[in-house]
Amino acid sequence: MRTRHVALAVGLAAVWGFNFVVMDAGLKHYPPLMYAALRFLLAAFPAVLFVGRPRTPWRWVLATGATLGVAQYGLLLLGMRAGMPPGLASLVIQVQAVFTAAFAVPLLGERPGVRRVYGTAIAFGGLALLTMDLTGAVPLGAFLLCVGAAAAWGLGNVFMRKASPPDSLRFMIWVSAVSSVPLLVLAVLVEGPSSLGVLSVEGVAAVLYTALISTLGGFGVWGLLLARYNASVVAPYALLVPIFGVSSAALFTGEPISPVTVAAGVLIMAGLLYAGRRPAPAIAPGTGYLRTLVVRARARRAASRPDTVLLRPSAEPSDRPTP
Repeated sequence: MRTRHVALAVGLAAVWGFNFVVMDAGLKHYPPLMYAALRFLLAAFPAVLFVGRPRTPWRWVLATGATLGVAQYGLLLLGMRAGMPPGLASLVIQVQAVFTAAFAVPLLGERPGVRRVYGTAIAFGGLALLTMDLTGAVPLGAFLLCVGAAAAWGLGNVFMRKASPPDSLRFMIWVSAVSSVPLLVLAVLVEGPSSLGVLSVEGVAAVLYTALISTLGGFGVWGLLLARYNASVVAPYALLVPIFGVSSAALFTGEPISPVTVAAGVLIMAGLLYAGRRPAPAIAPGTGYLRTLVVRARARRAASRPDTVLLRPSAEPSDRPTP
């Protein structure tokens, strides 16, 4: 990737990581379901009036909205409101890649290779380590709500793969639109008509950041990068999101970082990276060492070469983060 595109990818990971701190601040002013509804409402309108139809079957737009929008963000924000710290939430939610692989087997007919099975097991080991390290400061119910959000994200990734939208930003605008309506209804029914609360500078700023910068701006940059490089080149930068999430939470909210959290984070990220890594090209027996280096260097150059086909989503649904 070119230097400016690397900077964009790292900057995007920082924006998405810091988004967990922003959501934590927004939850002080709005209850979870109303906060989620406002996020998707502002991300969709008025943009949905100008982008045109989603150019993919409506059933996949609705299914993605129900999982990625309503279920994922509803459960995530409920978990954070129940006591899940923002830094830890940014780490736990990354196991969505594990759930994506699990759902892809029965729903997409994919056959996970040995590398993905081993990587998934390593990532689950990190999640189990986090579970054993839970203290009274982090309620088990809040932790399980975030795990449920990761599962909903994984299922939504499969639906996105089914949809195969030619324009990911347009698709996400429509997903935001169809998500905002049920979330708004749920917020009024469950949290009450007064759940909109009193307008405040911090609350409004949190909603605007999440809706405009993290959602619309973030997916605009993500789509730009995927249009120029293979998904296998771009996707690893998403692993920086929990690093920025944990560090920004420690900096701005004083969230402690225990050695067990660091060890669990290393296991989760290493497992996901190993599972998503493509094996090196096979080299015929008897091939010289220099020839081996040349073949693998060519393979790496081919992976980073712009590919117009990738205006369509990657074959790997877990390559699309949705913070």
